[in-house]
Amino acid sequence: MWWNRKRTGPKGVTSEAEAEALRGEVPGGEHRNAFILIGFGGAAVAAFGIAALSGIIAPVFFALVLTICVHPLRVWLEDHGVPRGIATGSVITAVTLLLVAFGYAVMVAFGQFANLLPEFAGEIKSWGADFAQWLVSIGINADELHALVSDFDPGTVIGFVSGLVGGLAGWTTTLVVLFTMLLLMAMDAGYLPTLLRQLRPHRPLVATSLVNYGSNVRRYMVVTTVLGVAQGVVNWIALLIIGVPGAFIWGLLAFLCSFIPNIGYFIAIIPPIIFGALVGGWPTVIAVIVVYGVINAVIQSVIQPRVVGNAVALSQTITFFSVLFWAVVIGPIGAILAIPLTLLVRMVLVDSNPNSFWLRPMLGELDETKALMAESDAAAKAARKAKRAPLAPAVSPVE
Repeated sequence: MWWNRKRTGPKGVTSEAEAEALRGEVPGGEHRNAFILIGFGGAAVAAFGIAALSGIIAPVFFALVLTICVHPLRVWLEDHGVPRGIATGSVITAVTLLLVAFGYAVMVAFGQFANLLPEFAGEIKSWGADFAQWLVSIGINADELHALVSDFDPGTVIGFVSGLVGGLAGWTTTLVVLFTMLLLMAMDAGYLPTLLRQLRPHRPLVATSLVNYGSNVRRYMVVTTVLGVAQGVVNWIALLIIGVPGAFIWGLLAFLCSFIPNIGYFIAIIPPIIFGALVGGWPTVIAVIVVYGVINAVIQSVIQPRVVGNAVALSQTITFFSVLFWAVVIGPIGAILAIPLTLLVRMVLVDSNPNSFWLRPMLGELDETKALMAESDAAAKAARKAKRAPLAPAVSPVE
């Protein structure tokens, strides 16, 4: 039959030409899939290696990000005639003061949280029992829920918080690595402009990629920090007005979660919803959801994209996956540093490699793609409009 006949002719020639083009596209031709598998294997080995050294890599990279963020201060001081040594000391002092202030705020928040739980222990247990009864009413196993509710003790949460605070106080090695790397990186940063000038004649693309990486990370981190502070302060004030206990704690949590793309908002809203339900019921819960929703929509969905611009040229899918990936590889700080870490990988594998530029649109650099889509949409709209338009009447020739 005709549908079983093998087709020959020009299409076969085209297929052979396409196959030849594909073989010439990638070094190795028919071995391209093997190279892809080797790349995935190398990435897996690198991920396991980073996870094994996460206790060192996390503070070192955090120190690198902080050094990048405060580098303009050094440049400004040196441009105004300040000696290089004094500029280095000023940068280190500024970063240290910021870290000390943040650490003090965290300790205050932990102290307030430890005092808050015993105050609402009865309400939390009663609320948990009501929630368990609701789950039973929709068919969940009652015996397991009863055991869970009866075994719950807010003191265990306090013990966990106390242990966490003790762990933070005992991270001597991490703090030593962090401050040592800050000191050394701040000293080495004085040579960076000259090093880039030396590198540019030999590897111009690498030098440009390094400069772009630093500026993009700095813009993202500084803008996120400023907007996160604004978001935390506004949430703090709003929760105070609403009457939610522990408003300062939840404001600080909102600030921290502003560095976690996509899912930070949902992490930050859960505690104020719970404590709002304990003191005010559904009206307070709805008020918290509305306040957080409006603040998050205005700051993270409207202001931040306009200010950050193309500094983070990553798609939403890659951004979300990077949060999960780096949180698994190097711990909770990986979720906060997910964007700078992913930008570093992109800089090494794509931005500094001219053969990988074709990957940029698929990673999230969509300016050209959006322009092409706009042209395509405009052409399709014009075609539909022309199709719907009635035919013009024929004009009789003038005698």
